[in-house]
Amino acid sequence: MSKIAVVYWSGTGNTEAMANAVAEGAKEAGADVVVLTSAEFSADMVGDFDAIAFGCPAMGAEVLEEEEFEPMFTNCEANLAGKRLALFGSYGWGDGEWMRDWEERCKADGAELVADSVICAGAPEGDAQECKALGKALV
Repeated sequence: MSKIAVVYWSGTGNTEAMANAVAEGAKEAGADVVVLTSAEFSADMVGDFDAIAFGCPAMGAEVLEEEEFEPMFTNCEANLAGKRLALFGSYGWGDGEWMRDWEERCKADGAELVADSVICAGAPEGDAQECKALGKALV
């Protein structure tokens, strides 16, 4: 059984809803899933999981949340080579540049992105199925 971590930061609840849908999809595919906020996750935990889904909304000028998520993710980067990852997040403006930048960063770290990242404008109402499919792709 695959062990999957779904790690996220959410300011409004939109990315949290996406995280829960990703976790649900992974569970439906038979994985053992742990959902953690970025404050609960650390670089030394990366090796404990077969795959990780990271979720963060676009902030400011389309960047990752800078106080909590970005420092956690930066600390994890040295451990991501060969790791199966999925990325997701919500946004309220822009065109998804933060996600494209984040994907390139993960590829440069040597991570394997298992599926196209999922982004949604605002709440993930219609995107919940995409989030579940993302979770299934991790398994």
